[in-house]
Amino acid sequence: MTALLDLCGLSVRRGGRLVLDGVDLRLESGERLALAGANGAGKTTLLRAIVGLEMPDAGEIVAFGRARREETDFRDLRQRIGFLFQDSDDQLFAPTVIEDVAFGPLNLGFTPAQAIERAQAVLADLDLLTLNQRVTHHLSGGEKRLVALAGVLAMDPDVLLLDEPTNALDEAHLARLTAILAELPVAMILVSHDAHFLATLSTRAVLLEDGHLKPAVAHRHQHRHDHVHFHPIDED
Repeated sequence: MTALLDLCGLSVRRGGRLVLDGVDLRLESGERLALAGANGAGKTTLLRAIVGLEMPDAGEIVAFGRARREETDFRDLRQRIGFLFQDSDDQLFAPTVIEDVAFGPLNLGFTPAQAIERAQAVLADLDLLTLNQRVTHHLSGGEKRLVALAGVLAMDPDVLLLDEPTNALDEAHLARLTAILAELPVAMILVSHDAHFLATLSTRAVLLEDGHLKPAVAHRHQHRHDHVHFHPIDED
């Protein structure tokens, strides 16, 4: 079976430092891949490289069976891969919630009426329909996070790249987000500091350390509080 994404020997250098060093990664249909790693490990850089927002210094990106090398190779890819940025303010730009969520479908060729209908359906799925006429920059941090996700889902992507999707969410919205993502049939790469969230949703995990990607597994530790860590599979 052809992988949706196939990264081979991917390297990215920033300021003289090799952030990604020969990374190999495959994402198969239906996989929910947890991408774990410390702050500054290069997780966001890897996601950005997949959609051509960060051009690699070496290696190859093959997406949906096509090698992607130049900026023009990534343009259609960005319609098929939904990328939730780490900072929602980088993603929301339309005056109202409904306009923001409808923007993607409009760019895909939907009529204005169809785009609004699609946006309303996605907002309803996320239990956000009451926000549809709200001004985006007046939203709370958690509301912005979910509206940004709604804008991504409205594009009906084949793959999701979710960079810290749980940021600023309260328990109710976190539970709703987890349920929605668990039901989606699309493949996804999940980056989050919430290890419980990753362990709950992921079908497979990898750990990014020192520029290298390693197969990983979630371990539950009983300390003062019960919490989860990801470790390389070969680690004792």
